[in-house]
Amino acid sequence: MAKSAEQEHPTKAFGWAATDTSGVLSPFKFSRRETGEKDVRFKVLYCGICHSDLHMAKNDWGTSTYPIVPGHEIVGIVTEVGSKVGKFKVGDRVGVGFMVGACHSCDSCDNDLENYCPKMVFTYSAPYHDGTTTYGGYSDVMVAEERYVVRIPDNLPLDAGAPLLCAGITVYSPLQHFGLTKPGMHIGVVGLGGLGHVAVKFAKGFGVKVTVISTSPSKKKEAIEHLGADYFLVSREPDQMQAAMGTMDGIIDTVSAVHPLLPLIGLLKSQGKLVMVGAPNRPLELPVFPLIMGRKVVAGSCIGGMKETQEMIDFAGKHNITADVEVIPMDYVNTAMERLEKADVRYRFVIDIGNTLKSA
Repeated sequence: MAKSAEQEHPTKAFGWAATDTSGVLSPFKFSRRETGEKDVRFKVLYCGICHSDLHMAKNDWGTSTYPIVPGHEIVGIVTEVGSKVGKFKVGDRVGVGFMVGACHSCDSCDNDLENYCPKMVFTYSAPYHDGTTTYGGYSDVMVAEERYVVRIPDNLPLDAGAPLLCAGITVYSPLQHFGLTKPGMHIGVVGLGGLGHVAVKFAKGFGVKVTVISTSPSKKKEAIEHLGADYFLVSREPDQMQAAMGTMDGIIDTVSAVHPLLPLIGLLKSQGKLVMVGAPNRPLELPVFPLIMGRKVVAGSCIGGMKETQEMIDFAGKHNITADVEVIPMDYVNTAMERLEKADVRYRFVIDIGNTLKSA
Protein backbone atom coordinates (compact mmCIF):
# COMPACT_ATOMS: atom_id res chain seq x y z
CA MET A 1 0.00 0.00 0.00
CA ALA A 2 1.42 3.37 -1.05
CA LYS A 3 1.36 6.09 1.61
CA SER A 4 2.46 9.67 1.93
CA ALA A 5 4.28 11.01 4.95
CA GLU A 6 1.15 12.91 6.02
CA GLN A 7 -0.77 9.78 6.99
CA GLU A 8 0.46 9.33 10.56
CA HIS A 9 -3.06 8.80 12.01
CA PRO A 10 -5.11 7.35 9.18
CA THR A 11 -8.35 6.96 11.16
CA LYS A 12 -8.51 10.41 12.77
CA ALA A 13 -10.57 13.12 11.11
CA PHE A 14 -11.78 16.60 11.90
CA GLY A 15 -14.60 18.59 10.38
CA TRP A 16 -17.71 20.60 11.08
CA ALA A 17 -21.03 18.93 11.83
CA ALA A 18 -24.67 19.70 12.52
CA THR A 19 -25.89 17.94 15.66
CA ASP A 20 -29.61 18.85 15.69
CA THR A 21 -32.40 20.31 13.55
CA SER A 22 -31.19 23.87 14.09
CA GLY A 23 -28.73 23.05 11.32
CA VAL A 24 -25.95 25.03 13.01
CA LEU A 25 -22.52 23.53 12.31
CA SER A 26 -19.61 23.40 14.76
CA PRO A 27 -16.19 21.70 15.01
CA PHE A 28 -16.43 17.91 15.27
CA LYS A 29 -13.88 15.11 15.72
CA PHE A 30 -14.60 11.69 14.24
CA SER A 31 -12.93 8.72 12.57
CA ARG A 32 -12.54 7.63 8.97
CA ARG A 33 -12.12 3.95 8.20
CA GLU A 34 -8.67 2.57 7.52
CA THR A 35 -7.80 2.64 3.84
CA GLY A 36 -9.02 -0.68 2.41
CA GLU A 37 -7.48 -2.49 -0.52
CA LYS A 38 -9.85 -0.80 -3.00
CA ASP A 39 -9.94 2.58 -1.23
CA VAL A 40 -8.51 5.98 -2.05
CA ARG A 41 -7.72 8.38 0.80
CA PHE A 42 -7.26 12.04 0.04
CA LYS A 43 -6.62 15.31 1.78
CA VAL A 44 -9.67 17.52 1.25
CA LEU A 45 -8.77 20.96 -0.12
CA TYR A 46 -12.19 22.32 -1.13
CA CYS A 47 -15.82 21.35 -0.70
CA GLY A 48 -18.81 23.00 -2.35
CA ILE A 49 -22.00 23.80 -0.46
CA CYS A 50 -25.04 22.29 -2.17
CA HIS A 51 -28.58 23.38 -1.29
CA SER A 52 -29.24 19.82 -0.14
CA ASP A 53 -26.57 20.33 2.56
CA LEU A 54 -28.83 22.99 4.06
CA HIS A 55 -31.89 20.72 3.91
CA MET A 56 -30.03 17.78 5.42
CA ALA A 57 -28.48 19.83 8.22
CA LYS A 58 -32.00 20.89 9.27
CA ASN A 59 -33.61 17.49 8.57
CA ASP A 60 -36.07 19.14 6.18
CA TRP A 61 -36.59 15.82 4.40
CA GLY A 62 -36.84 13.69 7.55
CA THR A 63 -33.92 11.44 6.57
CA SER A 64 -31.01 13.02 8.47
CA THR A 65 -28.91 11.08 10.98
CA TYR A 66 -27.05 13.28 13.46
CA PRO A 67 -24.29 14.24 13.79
CA ILE A 68 -24.05 15.20 10.12
CA VAL A 69 -20.83 16.22 8.40
CA PRO A 70 -22.26 17.56 5.11
CA GLY A 71 -20.58 17.98 1.76
CA HIS A 72 -20.67 16.02 -1.51
CA GLU A 73 -18.68 18.28 -3.82
CA ILE A 74 -15.30 17.23 -2.45
CA VAL A 75 -11.89 17.69 -4.09
CA GLY A 76 -8.34 17.20 -2.93
CA ILE A 77 -5.03 15.38 -3.31
CA VAL A 78 -4.52 11.62 -2.90
CA THR A 79 -2.43 10.70 0.15
CA GLU A 80 -2.87 6.90 0.21
CA VAL A 81 -4.24 4.15 -2.05
CA GLY A 82 -5.16 0.54 -1.35
CA SER A 83 -3.20 -2.37 -2.78
CA LYS A 84 -5.85 -3.14 -5.45
CA VAL A 85 -6.33 0.46 -6.62
CA GLY A 86 -5.24 0.79 -10.23
CA LYS A 87 -6.51 4.18 -11.42
CA PHE A 88 -5.00 6.51 -8.83
CA LYS A 89 -1.71 7.19 -7.10
CA VAL A 90 -0.46 9.45 -4.32
CA GLY A 91 -0.46 13.07 -5.50
CA ASP A 92 -3.36 12.78 -7.95
CA ARG A 93 -6.08 15.46 -8.03
CA VAL A 94 -9.40 13.74 -7.29
CA GLY A 95 -12.96 14.29 -6.21
CA VAL A 96 -15.98 12.57 -4.69
CA GLY A 97 -19.56 13.58 -5.41
CA PHE A 98 -23.06 12.59 -4.35
CA MET A 99 -22.49 8.88 -3.64
CA VAL A 100 -19.89 6.51 -2.23
CA GLY A 101 -21.49 3.09 -2.65
CA ALA A 102 -24.08 0.87 -4.34
CA CYS A 103 -24.91 -2.85 -4.61
CA HIS A 104 -22.86 -3.46 -7.81
CA SER A 105 -25.19 -6.32 -8.81
CA CYS A 106 -28.48 -4.74 -10.02
CA ASP A 107 -29.39 -3.69 -13.57
CA SER A 108 -28.60 -0.06 -12.80
CA CYS A 109 -25.12 -0.86 -11.48
CA ASP A 110 -24.46 -3.21 -14.39
CA ASN A 111 -25.24 -0.34 -16.76
CA ASP A 112 -23.01 2.23 -15.02
CA LEU A 113 -26.03 3.88 -13.40
CA GLU A 114 -25.09 3.47 -9.74
CA ASN A 115 -27.06 6.66 -9.07
CA TYR A 116 -30.30 4.72 -9.64
CA CYS A 117 -29.31 1.68 -7.57
CA PRO A 118 -31.91 1.00 -4.83
CA LYS A 119 -29.00 0.55 -2.42
CA MET A 120 -27.03 3.65 -3.41
CA VAL A 121 -25.05 5.02 -0.46
CA PHE A 122 -25.06 8.79 -0.09
CA THR A 123 -21.76 10.49 0.69
CA TYR A 124 -23.01 11.62 4.09
CA SER A 125 -25.69 10.76 6.67
CA ALA A 126 -26.25 7.29 5.22
CA PRO A 127 -25.51 3.75 6.45
CA TYR A 128 -22.38 2.36 4.78
CA HIS A 129 -21.76 -1.33 3.98
CA ASP A 130 -19.80 -1.81 7.22
CA GLY A 131 -22.62 -0.45 9.38
CA THR A 132 -21.06 2.96 10.02
CA THR A 133 -22.62 6.28 9.04
CA THR A 134 -21.03 8.17 6.17
CA TYR A 135 -19.52 11.60 6.73
CA GLY A 136 -19.08 14.20 3.98
CA GLY A 137 -16.53 16.70 2.82
CA TYR A 138 -16.70 19.46 5.41
CA SER A 139 -13.67 17.66 6.83
CA ASP A 140 -9.93 17.34 6.45
CA VAL A 141 -9.76 13.85 4.97
CA MET A 142 -11.94 11.61 2.80
CA VAL A 143 -11.84 7.87 2.15
CA ALA A 144 -13.85 6.30 -0.68
CA GLU A 145 -13.83 3.19 -2.83
CA GLU A 146 -11.94 3.73 -6.08
CA ARG A 147 -15.13 3.27 -8.15
CA TYR A 148 -16.59 6.43 -6.60
CA VAL A 149 -13.56 8.67 -7.07
CA VAL A 150 -13.07 10.81 -10.19
CA ARG A 151 -9.88 12.28 -11.56
CA ILE A 152 -9.90 16.08 -11.85
CA PRO A 153 -8.24 17.39 -15.06
CA ASP A 154 -5.04 19.33 -14.41
CA ASN A 155 -6.37 22.50 -16.04
CA LEU A 156 -9.50 22.71 -13.88
CA PRO A 157 -9.09 24.82 -10.74
CA LEU A 158 -10.08 22.69 -7.76
CA ASP A 159 -12.21 25.36 -6.07
CA ALA A 160 -14.34 26.21 -9.12
CA GLY A 161 -14.35 22.58 -10.26
CA ALA A 162 -15.71 21.14 -7.00
CA PRO A 163 -19.41 22.04 -7.61
CA LEU A 164 -19.35 20.16 -10.91
CA LEU A 165 -19.36 16.90 -8.90
CA CYS A 166 -23.00 17.57 -8.02
CA ALA A 167 -24.35 20.58 -9.92
CA GLY A 168 -22.37 19.74 -13.05
CA ILE A 169 -23.38 16.10 -13.40
CA THR A 170 -26.98 16.94 -12.44
CA VAL A 171 -27.37 19.00 -15.63
CA TYR A 172 -24.87 17.20 -17.89
CA SER A 173 -26.55 13.82 -17.53
CA PRO A 174 -30.04 14.84 -18.75
CA LEU A 175 -28.59 16.85 -21.62
CA GLN A 176 -26.79 13.70 -22.77
CA HIS A 177 -29.47 11.12 -21.97
CA PHE A 178 -32.33 12.99 -23.62
CA GLY A 179 -30.35 13.83 -26.74
CA LEU A 180 -30.20 17.58 -26.16
CA THR A 181 -26.59 18.04 -27.23
CA LYS A 182 -26.82 18.33 -31.02
CA PRO A 183 -25.46 21.62 -32.38
CA GLY A 184 -28.29 23.84 -33.59
CA MET A 185 -30.80 22.57 -31.06
CA HIS A 186 -32.58 25.11 -28.87
CA ILE A 187 -32.53 24.39 -25.14
CA GLY A 188 -34.23 26.27 -22.31
CA VAL A 189 -32.80 26.52 -18.80
CA VAL A 190 -35.28 27.42 -16.06
CA GLY A 191 -33.70 29.20 -13.09
CA LEU A 192 -30.29 30.84 -12.93
CA GLY A 193 -28.82 29.55 -9.68
CA GLY A 194 -26.24 26.93 -8.74
CA LEU A 195 -27.60 24.39 -11.21
CA GLY A 196 -28.90 26.76 -13.86
CA HIS A 197 -25.70 28.71 -14.46
CA VAL A 198 -23.75 25.47 -14.95
CA ALA A 199 -26.48 24.12 -17.27
CA VAL A 200 -26.02 27.16 -19.51
CA LYS A 201 -22.26 26.58 -19.66
CA PHE A 202 -22.55 22.87 -20.51
CA ALA A 203 -25.25 23.47 -23.12
CA LYS A 204 -23.09 26.12 -24.80
CA GLY A 205 -20.18 23.69 -24.61
CA PHE A 206 -22.25 21.27 -26.69
CA GLY A 207 -22.92 24.02 -29.23
CA VAL A 208 -26.66 24.41 -28.72
CA LYS A 209 -28.70 27.62 -28.55
CA VAL A 210 -29.68 28.46 -24.97
CA THR A 211 -32.55 30.50 -23.57
CA VAL A 212 -32.57 31.28 -19.87
CA ILE A 213 -36.09 31.37 -18.42
CA SER A 214 -36.32 33.33 -15.19
CA THR A 215 -38.75 35.28 -13.03
CA SER A 216 -36.07 37.96 -12.52
CA PRO A 217 -35.56 40.48 -15.37
CA SER A 218 -32.44 41.70 -13.55
CA LYS A 219 -30.62 38.51 -14.46
CA LYS A 220 -30.76 39.12 -18.22
CA LYS A 221 -27.41 40.89 -18.50
CA GLU A 222 -25.69 38.24 -16.37
CA ALA A 223 -27.22 35.39 -18.41
CA ILE A 224 -26.29 36.76 -21.82
CA GLU A 225 -23.11 38.77 -21.29
CA HIS A 226 -21.41 36.68 -18.60
CA LEU A 227 -22.72 33.13 -19.03
CA GLY A 228 -23.13 33.23 -22.80
CA ALA A 229 -26.85 32.47 -23.13
CA ASP A 230 -28.36 33.42 -26.50
CA TYR A 231 -31.76 34.58 -25.28
CA PHE A 232 -33.56 35.47 -22.05
CA LEU A 233 -37.24 35.05 -21.21
CA VAL A 234 -39.04 36.57 -18.25
CA SER A 235 -41.52 33.84 -17.32
CA ARG A 236 -43.90 36.38 -15.76
CA GLU A 237 -44.23 38.27 -19.06
CA PRO A 238 -47.02 36.56 -21.09
CA ASP A 239 -46.07 38.33 -24.33
CA GLN A 240 -42.49 37.05 -24.15
CA MET A 241 -43.61 33.51 -23.33
CA GLN A 242 -46.21 33.54 -26.10
CA ALA A 243 -43.64 34.65 -28.68
CA ALA A 244 -41.37 31.73 -27.75
CA MET A 245 -44.03 28.99 -27.78
CA GLY A 246 -43.11 25.86 -29.70
CA THR A 247 -39.45 26.85 -30.22
CA MET A 248 -37.48 24.61 -27.85
CA ASP A 249 -36.24 21.04 -28.29
CA GLY A 250 -35.80 20.57 -24.57
CA ILE A 251 -35.85 22.36 -21.24
CA ILE A 252 -33.78 21.70 -18.10
CA ASP A 253 -35.85 22.90 -15.14
CA THR A 254 -33.61 23.60 -12.13
CA VAL A 255 -36.19 25.36 -9.92
CA SER A 256 -36.85 23.85 -6.49
CA ALA A 257 -39.86 26.06 -5.66
CA VAL A 258 -43.43 25.17 -6.65
CA HIS A 259 -44.10 26.67 -10.09
CA PRO A 260 -46.48 26.12 -13.03
CA LEU A 261 -45.41 23.62 -15.70
CA LEU A 262 -47.99 24.50 -18.36
CA PRO A 263 -46.14 27.59 -19.66
CA LEU A 264 -42.92 25.56 -19.92
CA ILE A 265 -44.62 22.71 -21.77
CA GLY A 266 -45.95 25.33 -24.18
CA LEU A 267 -42.41 26.42 -25.03
CA LEU A 268 -41.54 22.94 -26.31
CA LYS A 269 -41.70 21.83 -29.91
CA SER A 270 -43.66 18.67 -30.57
CA GLN A 271 -41.76 15.71 -29.09
CA GLY A 272 -39.88 18.14 -26.85
CA LYS A 273 -38.68 17.15 -23.40
CA LEU A 274 -39.06 19.00 -20.08
CA VAL A 275 -36.57 17.51 -17.61
CA MET A 276 -36.92 18.27 -13.90
CA VAL A 277 -33.72 18.40 -11.85
CA GLY A 278 -34.94 20.72 -9.10
CA ALA A 279 -36.97 19.12 -6.29
CA PRO A 280 -39.99 21.18 -5.11
CA ASN A 281 -41.20 20.11 -1.68
CA ARG A 282 -44.85 19.90 -2.83
CA PRO A 283 -46.39 18.15 -5.84
CA LEU A 284 -46.68 20.15 -9.05
CA GLU A 285 -49.78 20.25 -11.22
CA LEU A 286 -49.18 18.38 -14.47
CA PRO A 287 -51.58 19.16 -17.36
CA VAL A 288 -51.81 16.05 -19.53
CA PHE A 289 -53.65 17.36 -22.61
CA PRO A 290 -50.74 19.44 -23.98
CA LEU A 291 -48.46 16.41 -23.52
CA ILE A 292 -50.79 14.22 -25.56
CA MET A 293 -51.28 16.76 -28.34
CA GLY A 294 -47.54 17.31 -28.82
CA ARG A 295 -46.19 13.90 -27.79
CA LYS A 296 -44.16 15.83 -25.23
CA VAL A 297 -42.32 14.33 -22.28
CA VAL A 298 -41.93 15.45 -18.69
CA ALA A 299 -39.07 13.55 -17.05
CA GLY A 300 -36.76 13.64 -14.07
CA SER A 301 -33.02 13.09 -13.66
CA CYS A 302 -30.75 12.60 -10.64
CA ILE A 303 -26.99 13.18 -10.93
CA GLY A 304 -25.30 10.48 -13.05
CA GLY A 305 -23.35 7.24 -12.83
CA MET A 306 -19.64 7.22 -12.11
CA LYS A 307 -18.59 6.58 -15.73
CA GLU A 308 -20.67 9.54 -16.87
CA THR A 309 -19.41 11.71 -14.00
CA GLN A 310 -15.83 11.16 -15.17
CA GLU A 311 -16.93 11.96 -18.75
CA MET A 312 -18.56 15.17 -17.48
CA ILE A 313 -15.50 16.38 -15.61
CA ASP A 314 -13.27 15.55 -18.61
CA PHE A 315 -15.66 17.49 -20.89
CA ALA A 316 -15.50 20.41 -18.44
CA GLY A 317 -11.71 20.31 -18.59
CA LYS A 318 -11.70 20.27 -22.38
CA HIS A 319 -14.12 23.21 -22.62
CA ASN A 320 -12.88 25.12 -19.55
CA ILE A 321 -16.24 24.86 -17.80
CA THR A 322 -16.25 25.75 -14.12
CA ALA A 323 -18.81 26.94 -11.61
CA ASP A 324 -18.90 30.59 -10.57
CA VAL A 325 -17.93 30.38 -6.90
CA GLU A 326 -17.47 32.40 -3.76
CA VAL A 327 -14.67 30.79 -1.76
CA ILE A 328 -15.17 31.04 2.01
CA PRO A 329 -13.27 30.02 5.16
CA MET A 330 -14.60 27.12 7.22
CA ASP A 331 -15.79 29.29 10.09
CA TYR A 332 -18.04 31.26 7.71
CA VAL A 333 -20.12 28.19 6.92
CA ASN A 334 -23.14 29.05 9.10
CA THR A 335 -23.36 32.53 7.61
CA ALA A 336 -23.06 30.97 4.16
CA MET A 337 -25.96 28.63 4.95
CA GLU A 338 -28.10 31.62 5.98
CA ARG A 339 -27.22 33.43 2.76
CA LEU A 340 -27.88 30.29 0.71
CA GLU A 341 -31.37 30.08 2.19
CA LYS A 342 -31.97 33.59 0.83
CA ALA A 343 -30.39 32.75 -2.54
CA ASP A 344 -27.68 35.32 -1.76
CA VAL A 345 -24.81 33.71 -3.66
CA ARG A 346 -23.54 33.76 -7.24
CA TYR A 347 -23.62 30.91 -7.70
CA ARG A 348 -21.99 28.40 -5.39
CA PHE A 349 -20.21 28.67 -2.05
CA VAL A 350 -17.02 26.62 -1.82
CA ILE A 351 -15.25 26.09 1.50
CA ASP A 352 -11.48 26.43 1.50
CA ILE A 353 -10.94 23.36 3.67
CA GLY A 354 -7.20 23.02 3.09
CA ASN A 355 -6.26 26.49 4.29
CA THR A 356 -8.91 27.28 6.89
CA LEU A 357 -10.25 24.16 8.61
CA LYS A 358 -7.47 23.83 11.19
CA SER A 359 -7.47 27.51 12.12
CA ALA A 360 -11.24 27.37 12.52
